[in-house]
Amino acid sequence: MNLQGVYHRPKSNFCYGYSEDVIDIRLRAAKDDLKEVKLVYGDKYDWDNSNKEVLMEFTCSDTLYDYYVTSITPPNKRLSYYFIVEDEVEVYYYTEWGLSKKIDKKDLYLQFFNYPYHHRGEIHNVPEWVKDAVFYQIFPERFYNGDKTNDPEDITEWGIEPKSNSFYGGDLKGIIEKLDYLEELGINAIYLTPIFEANTNHKYDTTNYLKVDPHFGDLDTLKELVSNCHEKGIKVILDAVFNHCGFDFKHFQDVLKKGKESRYFNWFHINKTPIDVSSPSYDAFAFVPNMPKLNTENPEVKKYLLNVATYWIKEADIDGWRLDVANEVDHGFWREFREAVKAVKSDVYIIGEIWHDSLPWLMGDQFDAIMNYPVTRACTEFFAYDNIDSEEFKDQINNTIMRNTRQVNNVMFNLLDSHDTSRFLTKCNEDIRKLKLASVFQLTYVGAPCIYYGTEIGITGGEDPDCRKTMDWDKKMWNIELYNFYRSMIQLRKDYEALRRGTFQWIDNLDGIIGYKRKTEKEEIIVLLNNSRLSKKVKLNIEGKKIINMLDTREEYPSSNEIELTINEHGFKMYVNKD
Repeated sequence: MNLQGVYHRPKSNFCYGYSEDVIDIRLRAAKDDLKEVKLVYGDKYDWDNSNKEVLMEFTCSDTLYDYYVTSITPPNKRLSYYFIVEDEVEVYYYTEWGLSKKIDKKDLYLQFFNYPYHHRGEIHNVPEWVKDAVFYQIFPERFYNGDKTNDPEDITEWGIEPKSNSFYGGDLKGIIEKLDYLEELGINAIYLTPIFEANTNHKYDTTNYLKVDPHFGDLDTLKELVSNCHEKGIKVILDAVFNHCGFDFKHFQDVLKKGKESRYFNWFHINKTPIDVSSPSYDAFAFVPNMPKLNTENPEVKKYLLNVATYWIKEADIDGWRLDVANEVDHGFWREFREAVKAVKSDVYIIGEIWHDSLPWLMGDQFDAIMNYPVTRACTEFFAYDNIDSEEFKDQINNTIMRNTRQVNNVMFNLLDSHDTSRFLTKCNEDIRKLKLASVFQLTYVGAPCIYYGTEIGITGGEDPDCRKTMDWDKKMWNIELYNFYRSMIQLRKDYEALRRGTFQWIDNLDGIIGYKRKTEKEEIIVLLNNSRLSKKVKLNIEGKKIINMLDTREEYPSSNEIELTINEHGFKMYVNKD
């Protein structure tokens, strides 16, 4: 037995409260090493009468490890436990003290793993509506110009290739005018990059956190947008930049003028005086002088920003925040942020912009989810670049699943591209089939999918600023087949609860075909993806009465026997298995 591979830790992604009654428990082991894992658990104060033994279920593997899971209801809300791990020749007991061949019952109370008490307030409750959401990310400056009276000076003609400092005149009124388009596409949530007063086109250099940028509109315009969205069943998420501010933020300007005499001197991380701007003598985002870093541990800064966060929920009735550069802000601030915004609106959705493993922020006291760039990377490597095979893709996806708790995975913000990346179609070398395959996975995988504006009509673009082109509203230039594909896939997600709330399970041994099931008590969806240049045949044994093709022809297959299916090169099929 590979003893080094066995791992568990309480109060982490390996043991956490899923609901008021249920605790999820996971154990990691070396890949293909164990034959069986059992969990022995009970109330430490009544062990002899309460202890039970359950067989843990193998759930998935990544490159190095297998993972076993179970969900239990702890007796009296207290939980003490240990594991029995077994391979073909050996049996070990795994406790807080490590692995041993035998266990002394007299010392057991000292050796237990413990989840001391299952407190309701420590459960990570995520917004239920997010599970049903299909997001659409909008870069407001580039979506549509609905009010030419608020245009910046010297705007660039709509459709011309963007430069880093280009302005086109897109605004909130433009989004309002295109809500019917979003509704027709099937979108029921939008995420807007920053809309508050700032000097740049991207607005990540905020100069006034309590004012809509005049080139985008005003408070009334925002209220109109949110109200109209809500009437159509569309949620609205705004972008908060609390790690840093803009150079012209009045508090920072006061510091530049007065130095240490400024009452706002400690609002920032000033390293020396006199202050040098050319080679900033203060902490700044990515060393960019016009984005000085805010000191969020300062009580005054904290009070100011928490007021900002709650103000826009109260005033405009927004439904959530996407948090820029979230991992460079202290945890204490985010804990207070969560308490403050949830007190105003309990189902506000909090998304952190973190590109890596984010468990410390996702245990229920800070964010609900992150922008799921680890899944973005897996999709890019597999579908767009062909750098990994189907097994490596599954390994990477499994690794991201096991990094986080079940409820976090259910509301993860899943994206293929964004304003910070090349467009996925460009990464695919403009092969529409590859984009469609990746999008099928995105729209049928666990979590909330987000479509970057224009992806649905075939807009391309390299790295910033090319990925921030203007939306093309000339339908003659659209890829209509792609647009209709997105409409159909979004509708399928709405039609079948299993695609929004079902369990996720791989179908193995499909000769390079990616296959998986999404399942609820009432329905089961089967998804098959062929990311290769060859047509392939697969054989499935499906329990149930029949499976029905959901996409093209409506042929039905009796599932009492083995079914042979053909998946075309770079093609996909989806089936619903039901009575």
